[in-house]
Amino acid sequence: MYGIGIWNGLKITLKRFVDTFVVDLGMFGTKQSAETFAVRQGAQAKGLYTVEYPEEKLAMPERFRFVPFLVVNNPDDPHSPGHDWCTSCGICAKVCPPQCIWIVRGTDAKTGRPKPEPEAFYIDIDICMNCGYCAEYCPFDAIKMDHNYELASYDRTMNHIYDHAQLAKPVSYWQQIAPNRALEEAEGRGQWEHKDTAKVAK
Repeated sequence: MYGIGIWNGLKITLKRFVDTFVVDLGMFGTKQSAETFAVRQGAQAKGLYTVEYPEEKLAMPERFRFVPFLVVNNPDDPHSPGHDWCTSCGICAKVCPPQCIWIVRGTDAKTGRPKPEPEAFYIDIDICMNCGYCAEYCPFDAIKMDHNYELASYDRTMNHIYDHAQLAKPVSYWQQIAPNRALEEAEGRGQWEHKDTAKVAK
């Protein structure tokens, strides 16, 4: 029957309006804080709540995917501070659907043989589709998906082609944005530092 869909939609809108109004009345006079913000955005919250972005931001789930970054050892690592986990194997570039990753493998100056570390690493973030294939297929856990989505700029000719310096972030950053996943991976490896990259650094 015509009009049923419109009526059902209006009922949903009215219910959300009433729920929001009741919750707002209950919190009248309550000072805005991180605790109240978390309650209003929690799974049990009722009604709608306006997030006053950029002053307020929603917490990103651990599996949120945005532009990838390269994992390097922490600056205070006793054995190899700042050392790349990336061995320049090129798997991430091969599996990348839009082909937005470019890697230049380093070479040993004395022997001329390839070195298991990137001499250059580039990602065009305008081409990247944030699928996460690079992180999923990396055998060394060296590339992860970031949570930083505020990357807008006035120039996209060169500013959006990220080099190694812009992509490299310490292990502590990965532990901060995805503590549970980082712990699971570390337990799978048997240590926080990747054993294969640790051997290379030595």
